[in-house]
Parts: sequence; C-alpha cells; structure tokens
Amino acid sequence: MESSNLKKWIEPALQALPRKRFIFTGIILIILSLVIAFPLFNRMIYPLEYESNIIKSAKQTGTDPFLIMAIIRVETKFDPEKQSHVGAQGLMQLMPSTVDHVIKNGNFSPSMKQYIKVPAVNIQVGSWYISDLNRQFKGNKVAVIASYNAGPTRVKKWLSDGTWDGTRQNAHKIPYGETRHYVQRVTFFYEKYKSLYKDLVKE
Repeated sequence: MESSNLKKWIEPALQALPRKRFIFTGIILIILSLVIAFPLFNRMIYPLEYESNIIKSAKQTGTDPFLIMAIIRVETKFDPEKQSHVGAQGLMQLMPSTVDHVIKNGNFSPSMKQYIKVPAVNIQVGSWYISDLNRQFKGNKVAVIASYNAGPTRVKKWLSDGTWDGTRQNAHKIPYGETRHYVQRVTFFYEKYKSLYKDLVKE
C-alpha cells in the first residue's frame, strides 16, 4: 500500500522534469559559458596595457614580451606615474644609472634620457636592458629577474661563490629577501601573462 502511494507521488514528479536532451543541452550551455567567462575574468584580474609598445620593443630587442609584462606588473601595475623613493622612473622603474648604461651600450640617443617617463621610451629602454641581462646570464630567465632587482654584479657574485645556483626552486637561497620575493612575484605573473595573452604574440 505504501509502495503504491509512493509511486503515485514519484511518477508525476519525474514526468515534470525536463527531457534528457534539454538537461544535456543546459549542461553544455553552462560549460560553454564558463569556458568563455573564465579567461575574460582572468584578464580582468591580470590586465594588460601598452601591449603594442611591449610587443614592438620585444621584437626589436629579442626580449620575451611576457617577461616585460610581468616586470611592469610587479614594478608599477602599468602606472607610468608611480613614484620611487630611490629615483627609479617610469613603467619599468629604471634607475638613472641603468638608463645611462643602456644609452651608452645600446647606441641610443642621449636625448632619450629626458623622455624616460614616456611609456613607449621607457619600455624600449627597459626591454633592451632585459635583453642585455639575458646575454650576460646566458638565457637564465630567473637570474635575469633577480638581476633586474638586485643588479647583475650582486647576482654574478652569488652564482660564482655558490650562494645561489640561479634556479627558481632554490630561490630561497637568494641572500636578499626583497629579491627572493621579487623573483617569486615576477615568475608568477610571467606564467599568468603567458597563459592569458599568448594570442598576442605570433610565433
């Protein structure tokens, strides 16, 4: 008796449910919406500005554009007006001594120094500097990142005396806490920007 009463309640409820194909279609639509929305949401969290300048300068200097993006994100969050208490300037927070080095060794016009806060100029000079560090450290991206923060002389010393082996997994051995944190942050953003904006760079 109880079984028949239960059946009377269940059968109408089951019949009221959407047909299987409607349920399947609904699930597919939800999945597609998430696939489309997730990258857009991520791009909101990790925005990119000045991409045309970054891509152009990266091509000219042979620099990884995603490394430029990651460094700008960590240094200024794409704010060219960010102030530095140590005198670093522009989007890529370039020190005056770094600008002088790039102008001298990269055969740039000395007049670029007065325009170093202009985003296009700052990115061009910063990209050349990253390319120069990449040559000095034979393509070791992690050592390049550390050098951008601590300076190449210090990093070369750490590598030569065995303090640090230049790898990301042993970044905890970097003597400067600020540089350790810097390497972790830049490598994190590097992976994020490479994943989200790889369509901007043609192989």
